[in-house]
Amino acid sequence: MSTTATVAPRTNRRVTGLFVFAGVLVALAVLSVAVGSRALSLPEVWSGLTDAASDAYPVVTELRLPRTALGLAAGAALGLSGALMQAMTRNPLADPGLLGVNTGAAAAVVTAVHFIGLTTFTGTLAFAFIGAAVAAVACYLIGGAATATPARLALAGAAVTAAGYAYVSAIQLLDTATLEQMRFWSVGSLVNAHTVPLWPVIGLIAAAGIGGVLLARPLNALALGDATATGLGIDPRVLRVAGIGAITVLAGTATAACGPIVFVGLVVPHVVRAFTGPDQNWVLPYSMLTGAAFLVAADIIGRVVARPSELQVGIVCAVVGGPFFLYLVNRRKVARL
Repeated sequence: MSTTATVAPRTNRRVTGLFVFAGVLVALAVLSVAVGSRALSLPEVWSGLTDAASDAYPVVTELRLPRTALGLAAGAALGLSGALMQAMTRNPLADPGLLGVNTGAAAAVVTAVHFIGLTTFTGTLAFAFIGAAVAAVACYLIGGAATATPARLALAGAAVTAAGYAYVSAIQLLDTATLEQMRFWSVGSLVNAHTVPLWPVIGLIAAAGIGGVLLARPLNALALGDATATGLGIDPRVLRVAGIGAITVLAGTATAACGPIVFVGLVVPHVVRAFTGPDQNWVLPYSMLTGAAFLVAADIIGRVVARPSELQVGIVCAVVGGPFFLYLVNRRKVARL
């Protein structure tokens, strides 16, 4: 009786929270469309959505609406990929950015742009997937593979990220054409959202997101240990391959569309677990919603604090996520080897 009485309010709170988060997302989406170098009132936003003759129409439909949609999709992808990575590795510091996945994708894209003149989004997406997968494997091997601790993986990720960032910077400095083409993308930006084919991006993220959320139950079993998960009928190796596949598609697609954005996948799952607890059935969908809200909010902040110019969303996320990362390291004492 007492267990049932405890679980029911918690479940009701989680369900209510999903509706609240959905409402917050809608409010942030409207604010994202209204805020910019030229602020729009709500009537102007509505006119921009419905009246092609309105002065606000090109601003809303061609620039801000695609930017908002891409921010929501990329934020959801990064939030979910971070939650999946932390659950799979049982590492509280795991994040596609910190473990080199985003930088690996960026390095592969910059290589293709510089050496073969890559210009298509399909090619960018393919190279981002390859780079993300190679970086993830390299980080895992450098960190000690099966014996890797959270601290060792974090250090391996830092090494892979530093090497990838140095390589990307070197290519851009040596090739001014590549620098000009990639200068906003390489710091993480939604500025060029109107040039991104949104429906393929949203479709890929949605498909990988559904696949990732369906891993919730096996991941709950994996949290009890590989031996226990095997006893419950879960093959940890198959689960990790499926998880890595989902993470690669999610992080690779977001990076191809927006550039490497760090700390979203680190911050979001910790904030979510403080509300939902460790149950992946709730952590994963909440991470998608919270990641979308986090990235759009960061983009809005970047547009407001530097008017009439703006700070790129990747910079804002780094400013917010850096101190949070240091807090996690100190609180969990994973900095001690």
